[in-house]
Amino acid sequence: MMEKDAKIYVAGHRGMVGSAIVRALEKQDYHNIIVRTHKELNLCRQEEVEQFFAQEKPDYVFLAAAKVGGIVANAESLADFMYENMTLEMNVIHSAWQNHCKKLLFLGSSCIYPRMAPQPMPESCLLTSELEKTNEAYALAKISGLKYCEFLNRQYGTDYISAMPTNLYGPNDNYHPTHSHVLPALIRRFHEAKVAGAKEVTCWGTGTPLREFLYVDDLADACVFLMNNYSGDETVNVGTGKELTIKELTELTAKVIGYEGEIKWDSSKPDGTPRKLLDVSKLENLGWKYTTELEEGIRLAYEDFLNNPMRAER
Repeated sequence: MMEKDAKIYVAGHRGMVGSAIVRALEKQDYHNIIVRTHKELNLCRQEEVEQFFAQEKPDYVFLAAAKVGGIVANAESLADFMYENMTLEMNVIHSAWQNHCKKLLFLGSSCIYPRMAPQPMPESCLLTSELEKTNEAYALAKISGLKYCEFLNRQYGTDYISAMPTNLYGPNDNYHPTHSHVLPALIRRFHEAKVAGAKEVTCWGTGTPLREFLYVDDLADACVFLMNNYSGDETVNVGTGKELTIKELTELTAKVIGYEGEIKWDSSKPDGTPRKLLDVSKLENLGWKYTTELEEGIRLAYEDFLNNPMRAER
């Protein structure tokens, strides 16, 4: 268990996941939380990261920093996604080990499982077949990070764990029209259509792929839970164990936002992986389960979007 006065570093605290982890820690009365902005600490600069760890000596690390984006962003910036993610995660994990960090939690992503993985996807299916091409660069970088944690455990006896979240959404998300993930993109699109009085909205793909969604504050709660209750080389899936089609998600989002126009589909655009449902039995057997249902989570995310209009510009 993390001591309440332990020095805890949250890497990526301004992002959706990192900010949620900070909220979860503060809610549970952890009061010695260390954060740094990108301007204060560039995680892609090895020397800066080494100096930071040598000076601060954090007891625990939540590695939530990452370069993330949707299908378009991944397709346009393959090299950037691979380099930045691999570099920052290696810098942080290695410096944590060098400075005797008690425990580190690395955040993976369900998109790093094989494209045609068995459904629901167990942790054991990692690296068993070909990756999804639309996010291969990001996936390879994330796989490297979680494998480095595993190899440090095996070689040096560290206690570095990794969590594999499903598709996330919630406060502090990225609502960019082309570089965001599907749910925040839908929130923005239907909001703008409602404001403009648009009679129809066209969405990408066929609407048939199946997806699972987890409210980010639930993920953060799971991360703190895992830091306190799990040790092991194998990653742990974090999700709801429930799925719906993109079409159903689209209709639910339109309902929450109050858009009543027609929804059309552009099948010339890519769908991505056909299905991505996590097997969450391992985490449930450890004693954790999500609490925020999707409709309520979308409502909370939409409130955040309305209250923070600058987020739509990112």
